[in-house]
Amino acid sequence: MKYTNAMNIATPIHAKSRIGHTACPHDCPSTCALEIDLTEDGRIGRVRGAGDHSYTSGVICAKVARYAERLYHPDRLMKPLRRAGAKGEGRWQEISWDDALDEIANAFVKAEAKDGSESVWPYYYAGTMGWVQRDSINRLRHAKRYSGFFSSICTNPAWTGFTMATGTLRGPDPREMGRTDCVVIWGTNAVATQVNVMTHAVKSRKERGAKIVVIDIYDNPTMKQADMALIVKPGTDAALACAVMHIAFRDGYADRAYMAKYADDPAGLEAHLKAKTPEWAAVITGLSVDEIEAFAKLVGTTKKTYFRLGYGFTRQRNGAVAMHAAASIATVLGSWQYEGGGAFHSNSDIFRMDSSELTGRSMLDADIRMIDQSQIGRALTGDAVALRHRGPVTAMLIQNTNPVNIAPEQRLVKRGFARNDLFVAVHEQFMTDTAEMADIVIPATMFVEHNDIYRAGGQNHILLGPKLVEPPSTVRSNLFVIEELAKRLGVADRPGFGFSAREMIDRILERSALPDYDHFLEYKWFDRQPAFEDAHFLNGFAHPDGKFRFRPDWSNQPAPNRPPEAVGLLGPHVELPQFPDQVDVIEVADSDHPFRLATSPSRNFLNSSFAETKTSRQKEGRPEVMINPADAAALDIAHGDLVQLGNLRGDIRIHARITTEVKPGVLIAEGLWPNKAHVDGEGINVLTGADPVAPYGGAAVHDNKVWLRRDRA
Repeated sequence: MKYTNAMNIATPIHAKSRIGHTACPHDCPSTCALEIDLTEDGRIGRVRGAGDHSYTSGVICAKVARYAERLYHPDRLMKPLRRAGAKGEGRWQEISWDDALDEIANAFVKAEAKDGSESVWPYYYAGTMGWVQRDSINRLRHAKRYSGFFSSICTNPAWTGFTMATGTLRGPDPREMGRTDCVVIWGTNAVATQVNVMTHAVKSRKERGAKIVVIDIYDNPTMKQADMALIVKPGTDAALACAVMHIAFRDGYADRAYMAKYADDPAGLEAHLKAKTPEWAAVITGLSVDEIEAFAKLVGTTKKTYFRLGYGFTRQRNGAVAMHAAASIATVLGSWQYEGGGAFHSNSDIFRMDSSELTGRSMLDADIRMIDQSQIGRALTGDAVALRHRGPVTAMLIQNTNPVNIAPEQRLVKRGFARNDLFVAVHEQFMTDTAEMADIVIPATMFVEHNDIYRAGGQNHILLGPKLVEPPSTVRSNLFVIEELAKRLGVADRPGFGFSAREMIDRILERSALPDYDHFLEYKWFDRQPAFEDAHFLNGFAHPDGKFRFRPDWSNQPAPNRPPEAVGLLGPHVELPQFPDQVDVIEVADSDHPFRLATSPSRNFLNSSFAETKTSRQKEGRPEVMINPADAAALDIAHGDLVQLGNLRGDIRIHARITTEVKPGVLIAEGLWPNKAHVDGEGINVLTGADPVAPYGGAAVHDNKVWLRRDRA
């Protein structure tokens, strides 16, 4: 069967070509289309963005462009290893793949015999965004009735807030950022984390004179590209949004005819916003009244304004409320009606790909407990609530993530992994902080060494990731591990097992009424962007009545990753407001903890990935905390001094970077450095909390109150 795709401008790959085409696998909304030079001896060379891909447009981030450095790194794991000393001691014995897999399976069988199937907890995340290699672990989980995995750590508050407003997770074509008159980049340091956002925004500025507005909590590289830069205090985005809407109603920018047709209660919203003046918001946000007025006038008088709302919203305890408030501006202004207008966070709902066989959904047992991935420290140290008042976790398989480094409440996490009665197998590419605490470590392939299929939440394409080079003979893919464990655990005959990665990709595509593997191999990607009327909600929003929700139902509205009924609502959900509003369920600074700390992403790391490569480490330097000069002077701290940061969760030592890029009272620690890169071997997540974000969960890793002092040791 032949498929047509009017917006697919890719050309076929010719057999003689020495360029491989694939998709970036890492945890990034862009999921760039890549071109990779392949040498005659089967190695990769230069990596670049695919020039004929309409979103990537030939541009990728610098860290992925250096991927050969990672693939051929001398410290890459190459052999299965068994722990030979105490946990974390670093002594290992090489073993065979069969022995490693046998020991993992035997440990799981013993755990199940002693404490039941829920004592085994397969744990994974988005170290690869490929569906087959990332999600096959769920098929094993369901087949064996192991503990469930509630994936809360990255997206939940932002996704929840956006879908509360629109009813779905989609929006205007991201390529419209290149055809707009104003781009508002809010809650994402796009230069560092979503470079393609900047590609299209700058295109509009060059070709149309568009203005770029950046809203964030410090003067980061994206701010430096802005025509209007607004630095707000952490956790105060909703106050700014409310003031902008107040001004829109006050000054006649509000599109009342649009709201009458498309919104649930514009009159109620207007009445609610009467008190949300620029003066009110200025006190909360730290912006001046003039800055708020200027921003409101710009977006109010620019019909084609594209609000690009990022994942910064998901890192605050009031993030769902803030995301909902920011998206509401586009509805008050009627921006959705125009090409290059509206609000966008993610396109995750447009792809309609059927993963039921891949994940073994037919075997899912709703009675099996779900453990929150963000609360791994609490779960592994016996917290009854985290364990859903059931038995302990005594065996784990970890793929695609590094919780000893990236999870909040790091001291609890490390204490849990140090348990002698906990068996841990880690399937990894490098000896991460988590791998160092394992009993068995097995080496994993990288994305050019296996087949997979990708979908891009931050854009609109489904992309094939074919194997481009042969892996080292001693490493294995995620799918291989899952299939081999299924054989040893007696479930290989269950639905979904027994297929190669390529076969599983074809089965997903067939079930999803999409082109087959060979079509993707020839044309590389498939454009899933909905029609303009659907993307801009001109046929109505995705609620039953077709109305945008100014008054969200925080307790009952469906969301992409709502916790199961057995878990229920999470966090202080009763405090969430009826209309968009500032709600201080954040960690408000106090006399004992006068600073607000955010652990923002760096340009050369991607969570804990790329922290092992020499160039990335050289460019980042060392772990540092950014401190405003006024705060440094008051505490007698000089640039480069060793300082202490602390709160009720713990304390760490880190070097000071004195800079006006942060406002007084705000501290920024960029990048997730390996724990051992820090002075005392403890990372920044010692200070972050795992209490869930209302109403559907999440990890507020940018939302921390701390004390700061110069280290006197």
